[in-house]
Parts: sequence; C-alpha cells; structure tokens
Amino acid sequence: MRFVLGRFLQALVSLWGVVTIVFFILHLSGNPALLLAPPNATAREIAQIELHLGLNKPLLDQYWTYLSHLAHGNFGFSYALNEPAAQIVASRVPYTAALAFAALAITVAIGIPVGLVLAVYRGSWLDRVLMPIVVAGQSMPAFWSGLLFIYVFSVMLHWFPSSGAQGVTSIVLPAVTLAGLSLAAVARMTRSTVIAELRKDYVRTATAKGTRTSIIIVKHVLRNAAVPIVTVVALQLANLLGGAVITETIFAWPGLGQLTIQSVQSLDFPVVEMIVILGAVVYIAANFLTDVAFAVIDPRIRLSGGTSRG
Repeated sequence: MRFVLGRFLQALVSLWGVVTIVFFILHLSGNPALLLAPPNATAREIAQIELHLGLNKPLLDQYWTYLSHLAHGNFGFSYALNEPAAQIVASRVPYTAALAFAALAITVAIGIPVGLVLAVYRGSWLDRVLMPIVVAGQSMPAFWSGLLFIYVFSVMLHWFPSSGAQGVTSIVLPAVTLAGLSLAAVARMTRSTVIAELRKDYVRTATAKGTRTSIIIVKHVLRNAAVPIVTVVALQLANLLGGAVITETIFAWPGLGQLTIQSVQSLDFPVVEMIVILGAVVYIAANFLTDVAFAVIDPRIRLSGGTSRG
C-alpha cells in the first residue's frame, strides 16, 4: 500500500506539472478570439468573444479557474465546436486505441522473435542480413515511410486504402508505419539482452549438462531477459500514442493525432488540454503497470524499492 500510495502521489504531481506547462504554453501562443471572429470584426466584437470564453481575465485567474473545473471533472467546451471537450476526445479515442494496439501487436509479434533470432545466431549471415534492416527501420521517420507505403501499396499495387477508416484494411498501412520505430527498438533490446544472458554461467552449466538450447532459451534466458524487454514494450505503447500524431495526419485517420493537429491550428485550448491530460494518464499508467509486472516476472524485485524509470 505504501508503494501504491507513493506512486499515486507521484502521478498526481506529474499530471499537475503537465497540465500547468501545457496551459501556459497554449495561452501564450495566441488569442483564439481572433480566429473565431469574422475577418471584418471590430475590437468590441473580439472583446465580446474573449468575455464569452473567459479569456478577458488575467492569466493566473484563468489558470486557477481551469484547475478548479478539472477538480470537478469539467474539462471545458471546445471553442471551435461548442461541445464538451471530453465528448469530442472520447469520440476519437477508439480510432487511436485501435491503431496503437494494432501497431503494438505488430511490434511484439515481429520485434521479439527477430531479436531472439539475431541473438541466437549472432555473427552468422542471418545476423549480418537482418541487423542492417532493423537499423534501417529504426532510422526511417514515419512521415517518410508512411508516404512510401502509400505510393507502393495504395497507388501502385492497390492493395490497401491510402486514407480514412473505411474498413479493416484501412488500418494496415497506418499500423505498420506506426510500428516501424517501436519494432526496431524492441528487436534491438531483445537481441542485446538475450546475448548478455547467453554469456552467463547458468547457460554454460545447462549446456554442459546436455540441456537442449531451445529449452534453455524458453525456460531460463527469456524469463531473465524479460524485465528490460517488458519495460521497452510497455513504454512503446505510450510512444505509439505520441507517434500517432504524424501517422494519423498522413493517412487521414480520424483519431486523436489528427484531432490534435486540428485543435492546435485553431487554438482550441480545452480540446488540446484534454488530449494532453489523457496522454499523460496513459503514460503514467504504463509506467505503473510495468513496475507491477516486474514483481511478477522477477521475484527478486521488491515493490517497496520501486523500479520507476521517470
């Protein structure tokens, strides 16, 4: 309970810090009333819009009012759509969640086996062929690989739609694009961690006793190497949500990433702040669940000591 309470207090402080930083950055970036007002609006009309949105008050007063509303579960109304910000964001969450989990599934299904193969057959021709591909995958930005996939698989081959959410096939290209960087990171972490385990004494002892390599890897090596691998995989989920901004924009995927770009361009403060809060909660939850998973995977880790990665 002491560990859980400590982590909960850390989460609250982290959320407060994120909310505070984003609030002041947004409110210092421009005046939404200028975008909402007609092109020929007078100063008085703009002032009326500011009064309606509560932007006429001093910045600190706006900040304390916003914190008070958050404490009561009120995330405000969208300036552009005049709808609850929470409702707008909630309508986009299923699309981003589906894309992120599809990308995570691709990352785990391919990244861990590839990293394991690279570790077991290190130094072989297979390692020399696959490793440059993994490094190249980690070096390709999403805006480049996404456009490349659209050109090859949509324009040339006509296998998948190039944009929108028109069916199951529409998620393939965005998910593969989003999984690119994470897949390479998981594969490299798996390779380095498994190689380090294979060099330890217990592996030599098991090999000397005649234990099959496959049994050693499955029963011992993977279990001992699981902690850093699980860490990377868990944190990749939060990174995938952040990377969805670029990917969703390229593929016109109607998720949080596309909504973020649209809201930033229109200075729709409540919607942007709601998206940031949601992202912070997901990232903090991923860290917390990873800490708990450590105790299940490796009994030597004590929850009382904590294993926070920041």
